Amino acid sequence: MKTHRVKTQKEPTIALINVVFLMLIFFLIAGTVAPQLDPDLALVNTADLDLSAPPDGLVVFPDGALSANGQAVSDVTAYLAGRNVDQRATVRVIPDENLPAKTLLEIAAALRAADVESVVIATERAAQ
Repeated sequence: MKTHRVKTQKEPTIALINVVFLMLIFFLIAGTVAPQLDPDLALVNTADLDLSAPPDGLVVFPDGALSANGQAVSDVTAYLAGRNVDQRATVRVIPDENLPAKTLLEIAAALRAADVESVVIATERAAQ
């Protein structure tokens, strides 16, 4: 009686190795083709920046309460009343993380309605 031998298929490992090798060559070439920065260029180092709130900012708490320079402010108009014309051109808003976006947009709209040219929203940069 003859026994039938079951043929096993060979794994395509050679093809996989070839693909990985080609990818390696591609990334090596792509990395050397990328333009290099000028060696005389010194990039700005932001690792040592002071992350405390700027003193001239309008702080907005989660409940919508406003504060400036450590003092409570009733509304945007009261905040702007204490600033001169140059300081009213750009207002920095420092919102709490839990402040609803709708409230932040309402405050920004109130600032723009009060003839503030630019509203800057300060955020925390993630640690690198």
